[in-house]
Amino acid sequence: MIDEELIERFQVEPGKKVRLEDYHTGWDQTRELRQLGKELVRERAAEILEQNRRELAEAQELLYADDRYALLIVFQAMDAAGKDGTIKHVMSGVNPQGCQVFSFKKPSAEELDHTFLWRYMKRLPERGRIGIFNRSYFEDVLVVKVHPELLETQKLPPGKRGKAFWKARYQDINAFERHLVRNGTVVLKFFLHVSKEEQRKRFLERLTRPDKHWKFSRADLHERGFWDDYVEAYQDAISATSTKWAPWYIVPADNKWATRAIVADIIVSALKGLDLRYPEPSEETLKALEEARRQLENEK
Repeated sequence: MIDEELIERFQVEPGKKVRLEDYHTGWDQTRELRQLGKELVRERAAEILEQNRRELAEAQELLYADDRYALLIVFQAMDAAGKDGTIKHVMSGVNPQGCQVFSFKKPSAEELDHTFLWRYMKRLPERGRIGIFNRSYFEDVLVVKVHPELLETQKLPPGKRGKAFWKARYQDINAFERHLVRNGTVVLKFFLHVSKEEQRKRFLERLTRPDKHWKFSRADLHERGFWDDYVEAYQDAISATSTKWAPWYIVPADNKWATRAIVADIIVSALKGLDLRYPEPSEETLKALEEARRQLENEK
């Protein structure tokens, strides 16, 4: 497991004013890590990821059997930060029957006829399951905030669209997440923090490697032009919505192997903290089990 003090570096305290420039995007988060060196830290990260994958598979089965809680994992990031790869590698050992992944694109006409939270409510995980949102309801205070003309498609009542409007949306999100937590859904939110230079390198890789061409979109390059606006939008959103019941984690994303180990460790720790247990069979059930055992043993 990763040192608890290091994990605390990534968790955003409620009420804290976030400045993303204060969060390092690389693997060398502490002096101790730098002294160990990149290769040794990378090897240790691989071991941690593998250990956590095994533990996550066990915890998922227990989560399903316990049937009191659900887990919602939210991933947000700049383009090319590694959301897809993180989901793939961290969740690779999980039973697909107990895990749901949803990616949210441009809202449909039906979705625009409802509140901005509606389409996400429809995809929430059931008790006993893990739900993953690859982008989420935060898009409505990120992309929509950077491109406010998108508000015109949401058919909202007349009114100003200034600071009070966005503050109200943050409040809606906090209330929504609090409702989920009160009813047994654990909410973990990860911002994969990639540097602008690393994003440039990953975009170039997509352009120069034939097997990566399919991953490149001109829209990604267009949105890169709004980098500073997105930084401000993320800072505001994370500052306003990191709560005791649904914390944000700002995870360094310039090194994918470090990102995956950190995310896996946080997820497993959260599940372990739930005191999950297999249901105790009733007296009647125990008698039925014993009768079934005797019947099978007595078969010729």
